[in-house]
Amino acid sequence: MFTNLLQLIMGRPATEPDPNFVLEVKVRSKSARDPKLERFILICWVLIAVKHVFIIYACAHWPVPFHQLWINAPTFALGLLATVVYWVRR
Repeated sequence: MFTNLLQLIMGRPATEPDPNFVLEVKVRSKSARDPKLERFILICWVLIAVKHVFIIYACAHWPVPFHQLWINAPTFALGLLATVVYWVRR
């Protein structure tokens, strides 16, 4: 836009754009969902839930020097991160 304005002010003739500037445009569709991978993600979330229940039970019944969230929070966060990355990148 500014180059055209400068050409108009200076009185220079406009140059023609190179016709070979855009050679090819390819449009890729999104890849199909992989049902096996989605089933694997679901199984992993079920295992994370079972682990959470076991950790809560263990921390309530045996004396441990830490809170249960020190184990459950990172597991949930990493599982959530992996799931979000999968859904965003597919």
